[in-house]
Amino acid sequence: MTEHADVSPARTAVVRAALELFSAQGFDSTSVEQIAKAAGISRSTFFRQFGGKDDVVFADHEELLDGLRRYLERPHANPWTAVCDGSLMVFRSFAADPEMARLRYQVVREVPTLRDREIVTVFRYERLFDEYLRRSMPDLDPLDAVGFAALVTAVHNHVLRRLLRGSRTSAAALRRALDDVLRRYGVHPDSAADPGEDAVVVAVFPRSMPMAEITRRLRDELD
Repeated sequence: MTEHADVSPARTAVVRAALELFSAQGFDSTSVEQIAKAAGISRSTFFRQFGGKDDVVFADHEELLDGLRRYLERPHANPWTAVCDGSLMVFRSFAADPEMARLRYQVVREVPTLRDREIVTVFRYERLFDEYLRRSMPDLDPLDAVGFAALVTAVHNHVLRRLLRGSRTSAAALRRALDDVLRRYGVHPDSAADPGEDAVVVAVFPRSMPMAEITRRLRDELD
């Protein structure tokens, strides 16, 4: 999967101008008027597009969450890998402009209210994954859904944090980490062999594989 979540270039320009001001003179010391002037828009346009100073910091997240929601609303053959691909989609969007991602990271770290909002924002990604898994596999144990969603989100954030702190980290590193998550849950696409068309199927699954996933795979084979 190579797509990125869509983020509007015009909004990105305003976000960049705001983050540069926050970094240079502090979040509390920067006014909406200063941001609007630096971005070349009116004060009313800023409020109409973003709402407030804290909203502009997380504007990219809002667009990424919307893009991720649309992606998860599409049909996917494998719900587990769809979640991992969604995580990669978000990572690639930040990795496409690491300078701005690092600037946001620095600003958020310095402002307690922004750090609190970031925690809530991270949970929103996790909740999207959780709800998607439950919707895709109604028989899935809720603990498996929330556990997988939380682990994917935590691994994503760990790898992303390395990028934000200046390390040379690529989407391939996240892909490898997510493959490990899939194997830990016993749901990696390679976890079961592909029998021939007319073969008698003798299925062996990892003990860690959720029963709902076993049922899904058996149903796919029988269909």
